[in-house]
Amino acid sequence: MRMDKWLWAARFFKTRALAAKACDLNRITSNGHVAKPAREVREGDSLTIKNEAGEFTVSVLQLSELRGSSAVAQGIYAETDASRAARAKAAEERKANAQVDTGWEGRPSKRDRRVIDRFRGR
Repeated sequence: MRMDKWLWAARFFKTRALAAKACDLNRITSNGHVAKPAREVREGDSLTIKNEAGEFTVSVLQLSELRGSSAVAQGIYAETDASRAARAKAAEERKANAQVDTGWEGRPSKRDRRVIDRFRGR
């Protein structure tokens, strides 16, 4: 089975085109080798997948050409414990860094807009 098709069926990417693009950008490795979109995926392969959700290290349990529900998709691979822990740690770090207060509430007032325009040089 093709790598891009399996990644799409396992719901790591919304479209096959995005899965193929990730392969072309060397964001997918299979058993330690960079994977091309047409590379064959077999049961038991170890994949490292980097996408916007984080970096996953999974082993292939089943092959599926059909894209099913999320519960079905999670049944065709098994994520390693180290991968889960690393993604949880990264999520906590993002959450801690995201608590920056901008000081703005709602839309800017007329006075605020004038300050913004002066800052932008208008």
